[in-house]
Amino acid sequence: MSDALSAIPAAVHRNLSDKLYEKRKNAALELEGIVKGLAAAADHEKISKIIEMLIKEFAKSPQANHRKGGLIGLAAVTVGLSSEAAQYLEQIVPPVINSFSDQDSRVRYYACEALYNIAKVVRGDFIIFFNEIFDALCKLSADSDANVQSAAHLLDRLVKDIVTESDQFSIEEFIPLLKERMNVLNPYVRQFLVGWITVLDSVPDIDMLGFLPDFLDGLFNMLSDSSHEIRQQADSALSEFLQEIKNSPSVDYGRMAEILVQRAASPDEFTRLTAITWINEFVKLGGDQLVRYYADILGAILPCISDKEEKIRVVARETNEELRSIHVEPSDGFDVGAILSVARRQLSNEWEATRIEALNWISTLLNKHRSEVLCFLNDIFDTLLKALSDSSDDVVLLVLEVHAGVAKDPQHFRQLIVFLVHNFQVDNSLLERRGALIIRRLCVLLDAERVYRELSNILEGESDLDFASTMVQALNLILLTSPELSRLRDLLKLSLVNHEGKNLFVALYASWCHSPMAIISLCLLAQAYQHASIVIQSLVEEDINVKFLVQLDKLIRLLETPIFTYLRLQLLEPGRYIWLLKTLYGLLMLLPQQSTAFKILRTRLKAVPSYSFSSNQLSPASSGVPFAQYLQHGSQFAEDGDIDENIRNSHQGINFAARLQQFEHVQNQHRAHVKAQANSRSSSSTSTSKEEVRRPEESRGPSSAGENSRPPSRLSRKGPGQLQL
Repeated sequence: MSDALSAIPAAVHRNLSDKLYEKRKNAALELEGIVKGLAAAADHEKISKIIEMLIKEFAKSPQANHRKGGLIGLAAVTVGLSSEAAQYLEQIVPPVINSFSDQDSRVRYYACEALYNIAKVVRGDFIIFFNEIFDALCKLSADSDANVQSAAHLLDRLVKDIVTESDQFSIEEFIPLLKERMNVLNPYVRQFLVGWITVLDSVPDIDMLGFLPDFLDGLFNMLSDSSHEIRQQADSALSEFLQEIKNSPSVDYGRMAEILVQRAASPDEFTRLTAITWINEFVKLGGDQLVRYYADILGAILPCISDKEEKIRVVARETNEELRSIHVEPSDGFDVGAILSVARRQLSNEWEATRIEALNWISTLLNKHRSEVLCFLNDIFDTLLKALSDSSDDVVLLVLEVHAGVAKDPQHFRQLIVFLVHNFQVDNSLLERRGALIIRRLCVLLDAERVYRELSNILEGESDLDFASTMVQALNLILLTSPELSRLRDLLKLSLVNHEGKNLFVALYASWCHSPMAIISLCLLAQAYQHASIVIQSLVEEDINVKFLVQLDKLIRLLETPIFTYLRLQLLEPGRYIWLLKTLYGLLMLLPQQSTAFKILRTRLKAVPSYSFSSNQLSPASSGVPFAQYLQHGSQFAEDGDIDENIRNSHQGINFAARLQQFEHVQNQHRAHVKAQANSRSSSSTSTSKEEVRRPEESRGPSSAGENSRPPSRLSRKGPGQLQL
């Protein structure tokens, strides 16, 4: 140290720590000349001692003026050393960098100035300290003192110039530091970082694109910054990188795809748009490379299809179509299960457009990779069934298409119909709101006869009699009114002369027994008029309830529609269709006279040519109302039309007596069920009011008791659900 003091005059030593800048500056200039002389004399040891003295006595001094003098002195030494300064940088630069975090803002300012002068001298030789300098500048860019910020910006520009012309800069060593700093939220730091990214990317020898995944997320973070300038700078940098990706033969799409998927769900609109735009380009450019990321990408795209911003919706839809058009196989790494899982989750999305696209994906996968989809059927089947209750008709129709695609296999067809009936049973509102839509669409997508046969088969053994009756009534109404089921109606009209019609009639009859009005409607459709008349006569008092009359009202109105035109025209030949007349008059007798349906049917029957129901106008095989005889010999009686021919063909094998017994058996079950329900309800109310009833009875006189002992008349009785007469 004494060597250093002997080389530096006392006045220089003293003025370096003076509070006046001019004195420190002059002392530094003298120090610069001294070092030049020592360098010329190659007295490296003494130079090293001077540097050590400046660090210990000045740069590390507790007094701010000494630290300022130390910094200006170190810069003066570097200038004096000139071309030989590089070998002393290990001593000179670290204390200057440490001064960047000094508590005194003026010291930080002089540190920037000192390093600026040092960098001008040594240029690329100080690159070995780049990370430390970068980190220090990163902090100084957000310094609380405006002068320090200004000095830091000047130093930053110089460092950028040096780096761009240096061949010693190591991007590999720098990227970890950049990645770490990208999470900083300070706007000044963000500007600083984007500036460096842009500069480094402009250097041909530096491959910033190869390291883009390391700081891409940070750039996307800046797109939602409160500062418009920062958002603009980040967007400009991202646009430049995207253009480079388009022109690059090899890009790591996978790592970046993971980042983009997360950013596509950002609450910031601009970030979402940028992310989905990048995804769109990735799918176009690197489709095959992204196979294992397809599920994640789809999970990002589908919600954006319903985005409130139109630009995002447009890009998302385009990307979705592009992704769906790519032809890949499971052998290529395409995960059908993962895609199905994403589509299943999006079926619960609040937006209709997203749910529709999710269903389109399931449908596409079913067409392209049917066997793989069926392997995952259990994972998505319940969700698909729940989607039948969706608020959107378009969604429901698509769900049905998917179900129909699955139901091409017999075992899945049975499973679909069973689950569908179960859902109708669990959710009555589904049957009311969507029953007709679902059944009609399934009849179009699948074979209508096949659908109705399966439904009938399931309902035939249904233990919930109330549901079975409701379901059959719904199916019957759909059968009678839907244009999609016209072929089925035409087939049923031939039940008495066609084998296929007969089989369908018998198949439906088994479950239609749950509803008397459904059976009557089925018989009218099949032109089994005699059997319809017999069914009407088999009804008992308990059957004629409000539900029955409501169904009867619907049927009477349907008789006036084009579907039953053939039936109305048959009334022009009352002699040939005597059982049709008897059936219609039977229905008329069941209706209350003041009802609209009664007036409609009576008006229609008044238009029928006069015909007498005298016994001599009925054939022996069809005379009277032979209910008891019909039960014994029903298979021998013919329906309307060519009586003799029908007898020979035995009505295509339809045993109407057996059918009537089947109907009676099911209806007896319904009657017993209604009585059981009534008894259950009354038993609880009776037990609570028993004492109250007993007291009034005990106080009554003999005349009162006599009246109660009389059995009630038939007209005064009222069964459960029965009209009050």
